Amino acid sequence: MSATREGSYRQSFTGHLPFGRRPALLVIDVVVAYLDPQAPLYDEAFVRALPVIVKLMAATRAASAPVVFTRVVYIRGGGDGGLFYRKLPVLGVFEAGSAWGEFSPAVCPTADDIVVTKQYASAFFGTSLASTLTAAGVDTLLIAGFSTSGCVRASALDALQHGFAPFVVGDACADRHPDPHAANLFDLQAKYAEVVTAAAAIAYLGR
Repeated sequence: MSATREGSYRQSFTGHLPFGRRPALLVIDVVVAYLDPQAPLYDEAFVRALPVIVKLMAATRAASAPVVFTRVVYIRGGGDGGLFYRKLPVLGVFEAGSAWGEFSPAVCPTADDIVVTKQYASAFFGTSLASTLTAAGVDTLLIAGFSTSGCVRASALDALQHGFAPFVVGDACADRHPDPHAANLFDLQAKYAEVVTAAAAIAYLGR
């Protein structure tokens, strides 16, 4: 995008959402399939984001805020994945029992964390996440994980539509190519979410 068009674009979308009083952290699909060099979904960008996600999780727990993990699990053959599975046959790596669908050892839920199992891109679609967050009094959702242009974007949009202020932590997300990563963060900030750094999110949690 040219500097002139970018400036015009930014002038059209100038609103901002404030941090709320009750945050939760949503860690999206940080599983072996993105981190194992032998897996078809692997990219180094996911590995680079991992330490940032770990720091964010630690800060969230220190603030006694909820941590929510998502993972994707399909029945054999992907019959519960509908058109999404048919469009992306690579999602077969998430069929039940696959080691690639397991959480990374560095980012693993504890007994006190919430785990959401999904079949589609958004963490909200077809799950109880919205009612769980509402019951916990959450008004602000920090979002991290994989991938920026896919499940992160879809979950951020649905968070907004369910009434939770979405704060996408840009350096705690990753994609297979820098262009869709940057473009989606740019568009999310313009229209649907706030894009913040991990440092800003951690400072907010510290308050």
